[in-house]
Amino acid sequence: MEQLTLTTPALLFSAISLIMLAYTNRFLAYASIIRDLHDKYKQKKDSVLIAQIKNIKKRLYLTRSMQIFGISSLLLCVLTMFLIYIHQNAIAVWVFGFALISLIISLALLIIEIQISVKALEHHISDIENNK
Repeated sequence: MEQLTLTTPALLFSAISLIMLAYTNRFLAYASIIRDLHDKYKQKKDSVLIAQIKNIKKRLYLTRSMQIFGISSLLLCVLTMFLIYIHQNAIAVWVFGFALISLIISLALLIIEIQISVKALEHHISDIENNK
C-alpha cells in the first residue's frame, strides 16, 4: 500500500460534509412531517395515521444512525490526520480504514431508508390510483 498522507483523509471532508447536509435536511423534513401527523392525530385518531407515524419513526431512527456513522467517519478522518501529523502512520492506516467502514455503513443505511421512503410513497400513489 502506498503511504497515507494528510491529503487522503482530507479528500473525504467535502464529501462527508455534503452527505451530512443532506442527512440534516432529511431529518428536518421528518420533524416537520411528524409535527403535522401529530396535529392530525390529535384531531382524528386514524389507523392510517398510526401506520404513517410508525413508518416515519423508523425512517427517523435510520436517519439518526446515518448521521452518527457519518459524523464518526468525519471524526475518524480528523483523528487519522492527527496521527499522520504525529508520525503514527501504522495506527493512522487502521483508523482511516474504520473511517471508511463507518462511511460505508452510513451510505448503506441511506439505501435502506430510501427503500422505506419509496414504499411509503408507493402506498400514497396506489391510494390515488385506486380512487380514480
